[in-house]
Amino acid sequence: YGQFNLHGRTYSAHRYAYTQLVGPIPDGLVIDHLCRNPSCVNPAHLEPVTHAENMRRSEPAMRTHCIHGHEFTEANTYYRTPNCDGVRQCRACNAKAAARYQARKREHQAA
Repeated sequence: YGQFNLHGRTYSAHRYAYTQLVGPIPDGLVIDHLCRNPSCVNPAHLEPVTHAENMRRSEPAMRTHCIHGHEFTEANTYYRTPNCDGVRQCRACNAKAAARYQARKREHQAA
């Protein structure tokens, strides 16, 4: 995200552009880049939304598969945080990691 200093104060470029060209950002809202380009300051590409909505629209939240290729289905998806802010984990990958951990633990106890 672009930043700049003006009169000894640091500003986020997109937030400054929005407030100067559109108006104040309502309390409790953040600015979402509709274009998905964090360096963009075009007010037509900026929208004030709640933090939760901004997280739902994020690139990680839009992924359909985990990094190991497992599909994010309802049965295979674990939400790391209770408010579902877009942070998901793959149950299949978590199960494999847990099995590796248990194997290492058994090896350590046998030694």
